Amino acid sequence: MKKEILLLGNPELYKKSEEISFNDLPEIKKIIQDLHDTLIDFRDKYQAGRAIAAPQIGYKKRLIYMHIDKPTVFINPTLIFPENKSMVVMDDCMSFPNLLVKVKRYKKAVIKYKDLEWKDQKMNLEGDLSELLQHEYDHLDGILATMRAIDNKSFFVKELVR
Repeated sequence: MKKEILLLGNPELYKKSEEISFNDLPEIKKIIQDLHDTLIDFRDKYQAGRAIAAPQIGYKKRLIYMHIDKPTVFINPTLIFPENKSMVVMDDCMSFPNLLVKVKRYKKAVIKYKDLEWKDQKMNLEGDLSELLQHEYDHLDGILATMRAIDNKSFFVKELVR
């Protein structure tokens, strides 16, 4: 079921999420459907949206749902940065759909996580995918892109950028 996305300024967005336990899996499957429905609804409205973190719909667990070519679920993810090379990107977010924020992200990352069968998985990330999952991972720790802005002049209304 489509859920309301918490918007910038909502204090719930700034709280750290809890780890998911194996016993949470039945509940997680329902949350994944909610994340899917919410992401698809957002895409229909804004023609954007590749992933969503559970805290964005008020669910305080370490869960990310990504749907690019196919759905991918990241349970209790951890990020590792194999090198120090960074890139500057214009970051957007479902929690502030009309705002872009200039931030620095690592060019490469490795994400380790559990899948829905509770098996350990690992994915190497580069470029856009690296940036995307760093953004979503930040949500799990209560960090928004606005908090990672390069400086106080790094905010742009989307209509002005197009």
